[in-house]
Amino acid sequence: MEGRLINPVSGLPDTKNAPEADSSVLRVWGGHSLRGHVKISGAKNSALVLMTGALLCSEDCRIRNVPRLADVERMAQVLSALGIKIHRNGETLDINAKDFTTSKAPYELVTQLRASFFAIGAILARLGVAQMPLPGGCAIGARPVDLHVRGLQAMGAEVQIEHGICNAHVPGSNRRLKGAKIYLDSPSVGATETLMMAATLADGETILDNAAREPEVVDLANFCNSMGAKITGAGTSTITILGVSKLHSTDYEVIPDRIEAGTFLTAAAITHSELLLSPVIPEHLLPVIAKLQEMGVNIVEEAPNCLRVMPAEVLKAADIQTLPHPGFPTDMQAQFMTLLALADGDSLINETVFENRLQHVAELKRMGANIRVKGNHAIVEGVPLLSGATVTATDLRASAALVLAGLAAQGKTTIQDLHHLDRGYDCLEAKMRNLGAKIERVRVNAEGETVYRYADEAVRV
Repeated sequence: MEGRLINPVSGLPDTKNAPEADSSVLRVWGGHSLRGHVKISGAKNSALVLMTGALLCSEDCRIRNVPRLADVERMAQVLSALGIKIHRNGETLDINAKDFTTSKAPYELVTQLRASFFAIGAILARLGVAQMPLPGGCAIGARPVDLHVRGLQAMGAEVQIEHGICNAHVPGSNRRLKGAKIYLDSPSVGATETLMMAATLADGETILDNAAREPEVVDLANFCNSMGAKITGAGTSTITILGVSKLHSTDYEVIPDRIEAGTFLTAAAITHSELLLSPVIPEHLLPVIAKLQEMGVNIVEEAPNCLRVMPAEVLKAADIQTLPHPGFPTDMQAQFMTLLALADGDSLINETVFENRLQHVAELKRMGANIRVKGNHAIVEGVPLLSGATVTATDLRASAALVLAGLAAQGKTTIQDLHHLDRGYDCLEAKMRNLGAKIERVRVNAEGETVYRYADEAVRV
């Protein structure tokens, strides 16, 4: 998704007429320090689930601070296919699900975006029937939907999976789900959000035990409550939802993206630069900030919702274990691996959340990183420098890690497969350029020759 090709009706990117995403690359010239202020966009993972949460309401919903991302566009396409009216104006989305009657989501869209499957809870709550293809997304590991299914069944739904389609319906004349006590085998964010939305319009009380505690779960609960839902306990391991008969319109702002903020904190650390970041919610970044401080980086809260990061002369080695929130986020593992590759000493990374989330190791090694992998463990031996190379992004967060590596490396780094980056970072290269980085997006031909260079104002939406 490249260029400012905008659908005149939705205000969202027009991918039908856009150049092939794989024909463009990022070129990064390392050795340039960063300086200035970076505005953190709205949280991708919140915006996506809030868009599905709007299905619960039969009135107008306005969601502000929505980032311009490929995933947001795909979610908008899913909602439009369900008959939902959706319009973007800048960072604001207006969604109206008054005439929402279609229960079958399109296969070709849902299989590209895992978060779209979470809409099954809202669809079932509103219509009493739902047909959702099994989800897709980054190939970082198995993310089954069995917790979603068992939870919906506990609430009275009949669910069958046939030929890659999840078919669910609520028997009975009123077609309303019923409150239930549900224990999640693992604190899955997706299952927690799906079941919380389903329970919002159910008859009676639902209790979710061992629920996910991520800030995005809290944001969804706050969004639903702003429409008249009765949800308590979000942010703890036990969430209680008392079903209501109907929700009303709302005007709601998405929280800042903690992973984008963490990526820029890491960019400052790896380039030994001083940066100012806002808006942020420091409490959402505690494990990232703590680990950076352990490595010698100084981070202070300059003002409410504003952080200043000051560089360390020497980065110290540190060990990392990814865990569900409030542990160290798996979505920051790749960026920190890049940082640890230039730290003084040996570091150990233990990826416990996704089994295939070390694919970026081979690409970092192309740039001179010294990393050994055994299972889901990576031993990172710090090296004095990285060297520019041609590398390929393997998933969303790996693409950001390669940008960071390019900022710190000697020479030019060329990053391929940018469709991963465009899924989750709102104009990352434009923000980096504004801070002083030397980085550009170009479209290339089969021989790798530049055929088009994107100006600042033409960075993809």
